[in-house]
Amino acid sequence: MAKNRKPKVLMPLPSFDFDPSEAAITWRVLKDNGVDVFFATPDAKPAVADPRMLFGTGLSVFKRILMARKDAVEACLAMYEDINFRKPVAYKKVSETGFDGLVLPGGHAQGMRIYLEAPELHKLTSAFFAKKKPVAAICHGVVLAARAKRKDGKSALFGRKTTALLKKQEMAAYNLTRLWLGTYYRTYPETTVQDEVTAALASEKDFLTGPTPDIRRDSARNLKPGFTVVDGNYISARWPGDAYNFAHGFLRLLGY
Repeated sequence: MAKNRKPKVLMPLPSFDFDPSEAAITWRVLKDNGVDVFFATPDAKPAVADPRMLFGTGLSVFKRILMARKDAVEACLAMYEDINFRKPVAYKKVSETGFDGLVLPGGHAQGMRIYLEAPELHKLTSAFFAKKKPVAAICHGVVLAARAKRKDGKSALFGRKTTALLKKQEMAAYNLTRLWLGTYYRTYPETTVQDEVTAALASEKDFLTGPTPDIRRDSARNLKPGFTVVDGNYISARWPGDAYNFAHGFLRLLGY
């Protein structure tokens, strides 16, 4: 990266249902530290966050512990006004050329599937790994990274250590809400994030769960509750409660 030039990172998002905490807190930390964040969506139209996570819609008595916290909501609403967010590039037109890093946020509602299954994003992610540019994936974003393939046909994460949304976290949220939200917390009812990601790795021991998670989340002033895994140019995290650690770890991979 040339001296005196702002780093440029790319953050693909689905048309709707992305997690506001994982995307917007990362955006806020990067932007506040002088990084230019650009966006890509399926149709080059601005993305929309998961309304349940943003406003607590339908979360009933669990709204306080399941929806995005105040700082994430504020960051997401500010991100909505960012000129780069309002003018995303279509998936089919993106490449790693001109970007210094890639951020893959998560989300669990059904709108995420177009993002997780996009062949253009699989190819894009593979290119960032091949060029040894920093890649950051959190929660379901790790599924996208796991689905990206190297030239030998193996996952881009094969031989690397990673974390992602834990099975115990996914199933706990599902079991709390399934009576009225059904499979809202199960993006793919036939498998969990942890199981799919682990199957793509060289060894199940390469999936690191970290400390047992509870409802505590890290924050701008307290990074201690967060957990990330760094392997070379790749950083991963589990859920919104790791978002500040995740963003600051990615900054370090960018040279900050």
